[in-house]
Amino acid sequence: MQIKTMMTLGILSAVFLNGCAGNARPAYRYELQEVHPVGGRQGICTENGDYWVSGSGILQKYDGNWNLIAENPEPFEGYSLEVNHIGDIDVYNNELYLGVEYFMDGEGRNIQVAVYDGDTLKLKRVFPFRADTGQLECSGIAVDPDSRTVYMSSWIDDESSEYLYMYDLDTAEYKGKLKMQTSPKWIQGVAYHDGRLYVTSDDGDAEENAPDHMYRIDVSENRDTGRVTLEKTFDDVIRQGEIEGLTFRKDTGQFLLLYNRGARIIAGMPRGFYEGYTEEIHEVFVYDMTAGD
Repeated sequence: MQIKTMMTLGILSAVFLNGCAGNARPAYRYELQEVHPVGGRQGICTENGDYWVSGSGILQKYDGNWNLIAENPEPFEGYSLEVNHIGDIDVYNNELYLGVEYFMDGEGRNIQVAVYDGDTLKLKRVFPFRADTGQLECSGIAVDPDSRTVYMSSWIDDESSEYLYMYDLDTAEYKGKLKMQTSPKWIQGVAYHDGRLYVTSDDGDAEENAPDHMYRIDVSENRDTGRVTLEKTFDDVIRQGEIEGLTFRKDTGQFLLLYNRGARIIAGMPRGFYEGYTEEIHEVFVYDMTAGD
């Protein structure tokens, strides 16, 4: 998590309360059920009762009881461009979709949509990236099988992060970008569920015990804009830290969040630890979901 000033946090809160949230309510209520330690700090996805977790440079697969059953500690083999970072991930038909890039000191380059085998965790193919879209970083990726769209999010706090970037799931061609209104800041992950998009936002401040948030995006009919609503405030995690990826498990009606605690994060990079910690802890928080009022 970037260390941010309380003035910045106050401005952000006012924007979301008065702008993006409006009179809309959360789509669901979330009740925390379980917390599971994992070996990656970036992304989470699930399909057919299995779970996949990404670290910046690792991929892992867990069974339904959270036993580690596969791991790829060298996921960057086979690339023609230099890459060193994986963000939030998604899965569709046992293929993992990753936003891969070279990331250092808050800046990204060599962004690619990469597809991996869900069993071997090895690279299968890469989408041709459109460098003229304005996207400067990739923090997360989501597959929407209904509209056959792959969405990419950006973490960098500038105009480029006001959009989600869209690629065709079947042809891998660029489809355009979706303008979020009003766009969350410091997006860490994106997921698709039941006709809507959801993003996690690293807009809290661990220094001040201020929580991060998830926002819902209701996409317009022509898919060029999306209304943003505050969906959940994560004031129920073990310790405030850095929010990361998210996913929805349809068969159980559950929401899963990857959250890190213990490390002090500056410009997107770990820089030491908070008091009482000697390492960063990565955990998946599992919530039961019920329809909101």
